[in-house]
Amino acid sequence: MTITIFHNPACGTSRNTLAIIRNSGVEPTVVEYLKTPPTKARLQELLAAMGTGPRELLREKGTPFAELDLANEKWTDDELLDFMLAHPILINRPVVETPLGTRLCRPSELVLDILPNAQQAAFTKEDGEAVVNDKGQRV
Repeated sequence: MTITIFHNPACGTSRNTLAIIRNSGVEPTVVEYLKTPPTKARLQELLAAMGTGPRELLREKGTPFAELDLANEKWTDDELLDFMLAHPILINRPVVETPLGTRLCRPSELVLDILPNAQQAAFTKEDGEAVVNDKGQRV
């Protein structure tokens, strides 16, 4: 079974999502997308699998979003993809791809909806929020 996470290790949500995947007994393929950005074709595949457009995957906080005027509706989807490729920090994270679907996992527990395997143990996020109980069930 292949699970891929487009991950930013500096992001708490991304770290929590990765830990939830591992808590299901799977070691995913980890793509640190800031170091190894997806190609335009790969980004288009991910968006198609999520059933969304690039605007919904744009990250505003901590990015050049405002400076580039990306809230402006004048930008086409193709142009937005080009901005995301030129500035990978604009790609919101984490995006997770599993045999059950692809999604932006914000909040991190959204990954539970697309994991093929059950959780193997209790899981608590870095901030102390319980997500999975000791029976492996979502809280």
